[in-house]
Amino acid sequence: MPEIKPQVYKDPRPAADFDRFHGWIRAHRPGWIYSLVRIIVTPLLVFVYRGWALGVHNVPERGPFILAPNHFSNLDHFFCGVYIRRRLQFMGKSQIFGRSRILDYIFRVGGVFPVRRGHRDEEAFVTARSIVGRSGSVCIYCEGGRQRGERLGEPKPGVGRLALETGVPVIPVAIHGSQGVRGWRRLRFPRVTLQYGEPVVFACNEAPTRDEQLAASAEVFARIKEMYAVLEAEGREGARRRLQFDDAGLGERAS
Repeated sequence: MPEIKPQVYKDPRPAADFDRFHGWIRAHRPGWIYSLVRIIVTPLLVFVYRGWALGVHNVPERGPFILAPNHFSNLDHFFCGVYIRRRLQFMGKSQIFGRSRILDYIFRVGGVFPVRRGHRDEEAFVTARSIVGRSGSVCIYCEGGRQRGERLGEPKPGVGRLALETGVPVIPVAIHGSQGVRGWRRLRFPRVTLQYGEPVVFACNEAPTRDEQLAASAEVFARIKEMYAVLEAEGREGARRRLQFDDAGLGERAS
């Protein structure tokens, strides 16, 4: 496997350094950068990585929601967004901000807002709540950061916190195969499959405890693990057949 750069888990810069990013995101939706990037990356994801998505109908066509995927690759943001019509706004690690004005503009207009890793970053959640408050959609990785190995990690409280504080639906997403994306330097391009699960809704709790946040995240992550296990064992065709069988069964029970 190609060498992976070590992660920096704590950003030493003060919170005030990121106020301008939060202020812009709270007042604007993703702009032309989002559309341009979607056009550019779609051929790469669909044809090179043979990307395929299941359960896209589970993503609401309108209204707020939280997208909660697992996370292996820096391309996961693009995989999550390219198959759905809605424009996502992503909670991204603060280390990618403040490097250059050009990159800051791209991230900001592309829908990314910072979360200070290693800190209890209240501003990131204020921004996330403002996005869903205007019927937008926020993508937060259930494991928090990118996993360095071949296996799923453990859920962090962020998804559960936002879900409980807002009461908006959470769409669990299993991304299978993206841990192999780093093999492009050896001309290895794995097939990547996404499965969007059925929405999970929690009763609104404006002040959830950390244990409650973790429990909610764990419930969402359990759905991700179920979908991921099927994709791992049976492949995308097996997962597709299961979905068709479940849909047929629902139709019979409803008739």
